Amino acid sequence: MKEITVQELKSKIDSGADFQLIDVREDNEREFTNIGGDHFPMGTVMQKVDEISKDKEVVIYCRSGGRSAQVVNFLEANHGFENLYNLKGGILAWAGEIDDKIKKY
Repeated sequence: MKEITVQELKSKIDSGADFQLIDVREDNEREFTNIGGDHFPMGTVMQKVDEISKDKEVVIYCRSGGRSAQVVNFLEANHGFENLYNLKGGILAWAGEIDDKIKKY
C-alpha cells in the first residue's frame, strides 16, 4: 500500500494537481470537520467503486489512517486499483501539522 504524507497532500492541493480526494469517515465525523474531497463513508465504498478514478491519483483519508488503509487494501486486492494512496496519520495529522483550525476528536 502506498502512503502520502500530509505535507505531500498539501503540496498537491497548493499546486492544483489533478487528483481525487476521498473521505471514508462517517457522516457525523465529516460534519464535525473535514479537509474536503468526495465523501464515501467506509460502509458505502462498495457501492461507490465506479466513482473512484482509475485514471488519476486517489488519496483516501479517515481520522488517523486506519480505516482508509483498510479501504485502500480492499480496493487494491479486489478491484485492481493501482493509483491509491492512504493519507498517513489521517485528518489528525493534517490538524497537527498543516491546519490547526481543523478540530481534533
